[in-house]
Amino acid sequence: MITKQLVAASTKPLLLSILAYGENYGYQIIKEVERLSEGELQWTDAMLYPVLHRMEKENLIRSKWVKRDNGRKRKYYQITPEGEKALEKEQKQWKNVDQVMRVLWNKKGTETDLSEL
Repeated sequence: MITKQLVAASTKPLLLSILAYGENYGYQIIKEVERLSEGELQWTDAMLYPVLHRMEKENLIRSKWVKRDNGRKRKYYQITPEGEKALEKEQKQWKNVDQVMRVLWNKKGTETDLSEL
């Protein structure tokens, strides 16, 4: 399982990335993260909804209630233009971290000095 710290750090970019594909609702987001991570990321309602509410206050996402055929309402979330800009920044940051980690991990076990990387 992935550590709580890494889950916390990756929540915002994951949510923005999922919502960049189209509007979605909480339970389906949880299931999509579980599917994409092959069960490594286990999100709960208690973890997800405070993050969604915070991101909504930051104008990164917006929500709307949709009445379903059975009469029940479901809250759908979608990314905003400001959220799309934030996603671009998040992608650059994560790609930079990924690049550094790949360089370091590919050289692990060799006698290469870090200054040579």
